[in-house]
Amino acid sequence: MFAGAALAFVALVTTDSARSAVALAYHERTKHHLKGFAAGPETLDWDAQPSPFRRFKGAPVERLPLAADQLSARWNELFLPGAIAAAPLNRSSLGALLEISFAIAAWKSSGPDRWAVRCNPSSGNLHPTEVYLLVRGVAGLANGLYHYAVDEHALELRAAQKSVGAGPSAAQVLVGLSSIQWREAWKYGERAFRYCQLDVGHALGALRYAAAALGWSARVAHERPTALVAEILGLNRAADFSGVEAEEPECLIELRAAGLPQTPDPELATWLSGASWYGHANRLDAYPMYRWPVIEEAARASSSEIAPVISNGSAPRAAAAFELPAAPGASTSATLLLRQRRSAQAFDRKASQTQESFFRMAQALLRPSSAPEDTWQLPPRVHPIFFVHRVDGLEPGAYALLRNAPDQTALQSLFATQSAWTKPSQCPDAIPLFQLVARDLSAALRTVCCGQELARACTFGVAFLAELEPAVAEDPASYRRLHQEAGLLGQILYLEAEVEGLRGTGIGCFFDDLCLELLGTSDRKLRPIYHFVVGVPVLDSRIQTEPAYPFHAAPPQLEHLEHERIA
Repeated sequence: MFAGAALAFVALVTTDSARSAVALAYHERTKHHLKGFAAGPETLDWDAQPSPFRRFKGAPVERLPLAADQLSARWNELFLPGAIAAAPLNRSSLGALLEISFAIAAWKSSGPDRWAVRCNPSSGNLHPTEVYLLVRGVAGLANGLYHYAVDEHALELRAAQKSVGAGPSAAQVLVGLSSIQWREAWKYGERAFRYCQLDVGHALGALRYAAAALGWSARVAHERPTALVAEILGLNRAADFSGVEAEEPECLIELRAAGLPQTPDPELATWLSGASWYGHANRLDAYPMYRWPVIEEAARASSSEIAPVISNGSAPRAAAAFELPAAPGASTSATLLLRQRRSAQAFDRKASQTQESFFRMAQALLRPSSAPEDTWQLPPRVHPIFFVHRVDGLEPGAYALLRNAPDQTALQSLFATQSAWTKPSQCPDAIPLFQLVARDLSAALRTVCCGQELARACTFGVAFLAELEPAVAEDPASYRRLHQEAGLLGQILYLEAEVEGLRGTGIGCFFDDLCLELLGTSDRKLRPIYHFVVGVPVLDSRIQTEPAYPFHAAPPQLEHLEHERIA
């Protein structure tokens, strides 16, 4: 997990078939079973938890303004082309982008405990995802590579570009994401690589929503291999990470704002070759008690060497327009909703959800050309299976949502339930939702989700399934992308739950095989990779809320006041 050993990501397994085998073996090894959990630490000392904040000692610091309160975008405008005028690209607008995507949303306290919650969610509130900006020609910022210092809402200058004459004709920005895998492994052991990838997907969704609030777009640059991402972000600079936890390169996102070219300058990846570098990464855990080398093996095996080969040429299904009553929070400030997102800690077991709100949330997973799904640019390969517990007028049971119309035949062949795949009569025609199992599955879902009461008390849960083996055999890097796609879909449900006056939470602890048995299939092609639950939250009044950045002006009071320390 530490630099020197972990920075060997360039030494990839020699063949794609070998890499695929390693990735699939990792997934099999890290499954939870009723008779035992995946390997993890035997004990946790929360007082010795790794620091949640990475900093680079010696790097110049540029504190950003808290400018998100100046944004006027309403939630429903994020999905209407041209509804939000594009903000100019400058230091202040980039600060607003980071403020509502990756910044601290509030500090929470209960008795002697105090912790930060952020706009982007994370397994166990551990936050392995780090954020970088590669900028050129942006007003108010020197050209260079910056690391986002979340604890201070500031940019740390990692590399300053030398003067290159007149510079670009338009501003250019890339956002880079990396994972500090030890942050997750400290609590979750060998299963941590899965959670890091889910967190990357949530981060992509958080970034895309924030960009939409500024009238911008964002696209994942899939064509850049992992080793190049490491070079661009300076993660392969061993001296800068000596003796501390390494960062695994994940992806680059092309930020497109007013005045930005539609395609980045091809030299953008190399223009820091003569730059001056600053800073040494801090150590997050002074006394690590465990090592999990299988995580590094999975990371190497699933790294990207070339652009993904997409054999599924079918276009994503775009849901047709239909009339449903507007959601309660549809016209709420986008800034408020993005700051307000929290993970539920408990649900009201007696409360139900209207079918209109349920169908709106299902429809939100069918918007391939709108934020945040348009950041992905790959055909959908993750299948949501809804476990409906208490939705007014909808029979309890399991339902499949088809995000890609041609998937129905393939999915039907993987299930042995003899289900007729009937569409609920009250479901709008434009939502391809089909019933698989017709019975109350709330107690069973609680068992599947490692006995967590949230899975039984929710109004509905979702199992995100993927045809893992075919995808990873085709391209080992699909192992990461499938988890990231599932995380992005989870981010959609997080925010749509807030809009509906509900609350959601991701569940990474589940019994993989038991989930498939519950749905009537044992086909090894299909694997659950994430669970998510939504319901009416029960708030904890003992928890106090404090401003995110007390050295700045406090943000407006948020609507929900409980914490997100996930068990």
